[in-house]
Amino acid sequence: MKLLVLDQFSEPGGAQQALAELLPAMTARGWSGTLAMPGAGAMFERAEAAGFATARIPCGPYRSGSKSLADTARFAADTLRIAAQVRRLAHGVDVIYVNGPRVLPGVALAGLRVPVIFHAHSLLPGGSVRALARASAQRTKANVIAACEFVAAPWQGVCPVRVIYNGVAGPPSPLWRGNGLRIGCIGRIAPEKGQLEFVQAARGILREFPGARFVIHGASLFGDTSYEARVREAASDVPVDFAGWTPNVYRALAEIDVLLVPSAGHEATTRVILEAYAAGVPVIAFRSGGIPEVVEDGVTGFLVNSAEEMAHTVRKALHGEISRAARSCWEKRFTLERYQSEVLEAMEKYFEAETRRR
Repeated sequence: MKLLVLDQFSEPGGAQQALAELLPAMTARGWSGTLAMPGAGAMFERAEAAGFATARIPCGPYRSGSKSLADTARFAADTLRIAAQVRRLAHGVDVIYVNGPRVLPGVALAGLRVPVIFHAHSLLPGGSVRALARASAQRTKANVIAACEFVAAPWQGVCPVRVIYNGVAGPPSPLWRGNGLRIGCIGRIAPEKGQLEFVQAARGILREFPGARFVIHGASLFGDTSYEARVREAASDVPVDFAGWTPNVYRALAEIDVLLVPSAGHEATTRVILEAYAAGVPVIAFRSGGIPEVVEDGVTGFLVNSAEEMAHTVRKALHGEISRAARSCWEKRFTLERYQSEVLEAMEKYFEAETRRR
């Protein structure tokens, strides 16, 4: 099978990490193709290492949050250029696999009779963004793979949807040592990841554990650093280390005793929870978005509603039973091999069904 894969970013965010781990499995199955993305991020190297050709498409950057008139005009122009490039790149392609909603309108505008699969990793914002993405998916008769039921909800009744939870490659054995108290937060530094709430929780933890130390692993990807500046200012009187982006997440997890995940309400399931499960590191997470779909409260981790409650839960998280249950959950539900197999099987079935239909 020959693929055209499209993404809206080339920096290694969660959706891009998931894609990078699919590419070698696609190649192993005898598939080939091109990955087209904007920018010059690390995904170009990873795609080429997996045997995929690469191409560049125009897609931003755009301002985070509400978009300016200039952003809107640039998006419209980018969409026209993406459509032209998709027409050129899709010659002889069997399936177009879209890994980000910003490029869906360009695929729809290209007007090709090629099966389209859209992989929804995060919740679509409401309003015009959601309306445009859904109309684009309908126009292309796309099938949707959703990262969780929470993410799938806006697509129900619009397109065929299948929920496939993420999977991650884990270390060969649990990494948690339990020989100190170092609390961590791992992920892109952005409001939806909750680093400000992490700092707030750290203040509460220090009242019970005065010797605790804290670390934020991550960076401001996709161009906006204003939130990171606010986090650093808020943490100026707290023992927080800013470790920067960590390409080896298990090296970061090996150095912490509890992972805090203070994600915003529109977050999906977030890969780092699954990686913590694999590493045997206990998780305390906000009861947000799709997170309750992967965290069984009091069994594989803890679900809380505030930074204050997060701070009060640390002592419970230090018991080893939680870590062992989480590791077992990863082995049963969230391995990389299971994820690769389910996604590629879904793509094959969709391609076969579309071939018969057409």
